[in-house]
Order: sequence, then structure tokens, then C-alpha cells
Amino acid sequence: MFRKEIELPSAEEIIAGQPLPSNLAAIKRERDELAIAALTGRSDKLLLIIGPCSAHEPAPVLEYVRRLGKLNERVKDKLVLIPRIYTAKPRTRGVGYKGMFSQPDPEHSEDILKGIRTIRSLLLGSIEQSGLSAADEMLYPENYAYVEDLLTYVAIGARSSENQMHRLVSSGIELPVGIKNPMSGSIPVLINSIFAAQSPQVFKYHNWQVHTEGNPFAHAVLRGRVDNYGNDIPNYHYETVMQVLEGYRNTEGGLNNPAVIIDANHSNSGKQPRQQIRIVEEVMQNRLYDPDFKKIVKGFMIESFLVEGCQKHDIVFGQSITDPCLGWEDTERLVLDIADKA
Repeated sequence: MFRKEIELPSAEEIIAGQPLPSNLAAIKRERDELAIAALTGRSDKLLLIIGPCSAHEPAPVLEYVRRLGKLNERVKDKLVLIPRIYTAKPRTRGVGYKGMFSQPDPEHSEDILKGIRTIRSLLLGSIEQSGLSAADEMLYPENYAYVEDLLTYVAIGARSSENQMHRLVSSGIELPVGIKNPMSGSIPVLINSIFAAQSPQVFKYHNWQVHTEGNPFAHAVLRGRVDNYGNDIPNYHYETVMQVLEGYRNTEGGLNNPAVIIDANHSNSGKQPRQQIRIVEEVMQNRLYDPDFKKIVKGFMIESFLVEGCQKHDIVFGQSITDPCLGWEDTERLVLDIADKA
């Protein structure tokens, strides 16, 4: 039984109430083009999707992206920095804090309408205060319409990559969509997800029958896998990346823009945030070793925030309340190191 509580405005109504100003739209278009150029190989820059595990409060996130905007000025010749502003949090057991979309204040009950408005305000503030447009995870495909004009990068999580609706909606997005390998780590399933997202589709979306042309910018994200005993198994190593490359090459009908993003946290690091530094170092070394590896690895996802680690309640300003993150000082050093070696 579903008990109706609040009828929510349409995405069109929400956007009309919090529109993207023309000056910020111009910045976003420029950032979109930079991201697409890096992904497709039209530029040699690396993508860095970087930021907190989840954006639970606007103030520390905006402080983080302001710092990232200043850092971007130092590395923009080598890197495309995209702040990770993830506003919906998947839960393994389906309960707990589900992100700003559902719960804009993690210490209070759910308020989805306030959550949507808070997210738009945060994403607009990110562009205005840092000059950087953001990435978010499309955990619930029907919610994408509320923010589709504000994002430069869209992520599909490991639990969602096999879901038909995620694949279909991805086919209509005109931005880079990073599809993570499923929790099992299956490369064939990952390749099938990318194929579906790159293919034209017809389906029901927001009470319409829609037709999409397919998204040529859908690509692979390697985030590690979990075995049958719950152990984290990394998959950022050379061998797995080359298996993905073979998957791209051997797909009947072909795939556009072969690309891999390495998620340095999650099961690749065992959620040990400082391990991200070592993982990035290994991947950068492998890019020197093999031209094919270098060509297909287009960048990294890195979880970082103002303060290292995590906390159960929102007490420490700029510290994650979900998975632990790298602190700012280490983040800055890591970003500068990647730029130096790119």
C-alpha cells in the first residue's frame, strides 16, 4: 500500500522557479565541451570526478568546490576537474540516510520537495562560485529531469548498471555517462550496459513515449568488485583494463569512444581513502607502459572532502557522513601530482 503524502511539482515547474542564468549556462556549456573532448580523445586532458562521497550539507560542499575552482586554475592545461556533488545515496540494505534529494537535513525527516530545491541551489552555487559544473549519480532515473540542465557528468552506480531504465535513460543524455561495473565485476555485463546506453531506444519516460538517438559518450567505470563472501576485489590493474578494451573491440556492431575511468575508492581501495593515492600512482605508471592503456584510461573518480575520514553525525564541518574520504591537503597534492604526470 502506498500512502500519498505530498504531490511534487513537475521538473519544468521546479526549473522555472530556479532557472539557470545565461551567464552560468555559458560556463556549463564550456565545461561540457571540455569533458567531452577529454573523453573522446579530442584533447589529451584527463578527467577527474572528485569530491565527497555524498553531499549532505551545502556549506562545506561549496567551500570544497571553491577550493577546487582555485586548484583548477593551476591544472587546467592538463586536467578537467568535475566536482562530485552526489545527492542520492544507495543503501545496501535499503535503509538509512539516502542523500540530500530525500533528506536535505540528515538530522531531520525526509522532505523531497525541499531536497530538490536545495540540490538545484547547490548546483547553481557550484557553477557561480567555482566556475565548475558538477557530476551526480543518477540513482533514480525519473529524478534526473530536475537537474539535467546543471550537470556535466552523470554516473550510473554498480547496483544500477544492470537496470533497464538506467540504461534507457542514459541513451537520451547528451553528456558523458560513466557506467560502473556491476558488483559482481562482470566485464560482459558492463559492455552490454554501455552498448544499450549508446543505442537508440524507445520507452516510456515521464508519461511520454520517447525516442532517443543513443549516447556516444557512455563509457566504463571500474570500481572493483565484491566476491561471494563480501570481500572487496580491486579491478584497476592493467589486466582488467585491457579486458575492457577487448570488450570494446569485440562488440558486434561496435561502440563509440572507448574509455575507462578508474574509481580509486570503493572496492578498489576497500574504502580506505588514502589508498586512492597509491592506486592513482599505479594507473599513471601503467599509462607510461602501454600506449593502448594510456589511450583508453581517460581519468579517475576520487572521493575527497575538506576533512579526512568520516563521521556518524554532522559535527565536523566538511567531513563525510557516509564513506570515508581523502582530506583536502592530500587531495591537493594528488591532483597536482596527476597533472604533473599527465
